[in-house]
Amino acid sequence: HPREHFRPDDPSFRLTLLPAKAACLGDAGARFVYALSFDDEFAALSAEAFVEQVLHKGLGAKHLASGPDFAFGHRRGGDVRFLAREAATRGMGLSIVPPVEQGGEAISSTRIRRLLQDGYPDRAAEKLGRPWEIRGTVVHGDKLGRVLGWPTANIWLDRHLEPARGVYAVTVALPGGGTAKGVANIGRRPTLGGDKVTRLEVYIFDFAGDIYGQEIGVRLVHFLRPDAKFDGLETLKAAIEQDVANARAVLA
Repeated sequence: HPREHFRPDDPSFRLTLLPAKAACLGDAGARFVYALSFDDEFAALSAEAFVEQVLHKGLGAKHLASGPDFAFGHRRGGDVRFLAREAATRGMGLSIVPPVEQGGEAISSTRIRRLLQDGYPDRAAEKLGRPWEIRGTVVHGDKLGRVLGWPTANIWLDRHLEPARGVYAVTVALPGGGTAKGVANIGRRPTLGGDKVTRLEVYIFDFAGDIYGQEIGVRLVHFLRPDAKFDGLETLKAAIEQDVANARAVLA
């Protein structure tokens, strides 16, 4: 992504990482997904060179589809009018796809990110057409959840956008294709002294399987409460008990 190349120190912002994005495109009917690495060489490629070397010679494209505001090439040197002209000279067709709107507002990744950061995963799901999902490999934690009575599966956010910190009612895509309900906390555990990196901890309802080292997908359904610092473990335990009850009610 250009932003990761030019501003590598920015916070992670990805809504969907490449494997999940490719799967979504496949579900929509795509047979192949061609992903380009955005490096210094690619960033220096002119708009005309992109059309010729990548679209025409590289992919052998016959027809292109683009949004109306698409800009490409070195310093965003090409727009849809340029693309239409260059495509036509090479025998490629072009369809300009209008924005998809909801309530008179164009659906955009920027708007979806803001909804997630403000704690509205349900409204973000309406624009995405599906619940927003964080996928990751289950890693070992400090086992405190197990001690408190709610063992959790822990994953790192990696390059995913960090949504509002707090507790969520969630559904979980399990290894092997099953789905379960649960409650998740996304935060830095202020009650336990605080972590330097945000983590996702999910308690999966009525589940006792061993999924360490396997990939799961946690889909945010509803924001229950913000992250909070409690006086001690007993207060934290009572709060988790209430979170579990609230999540079960939301997901019933």
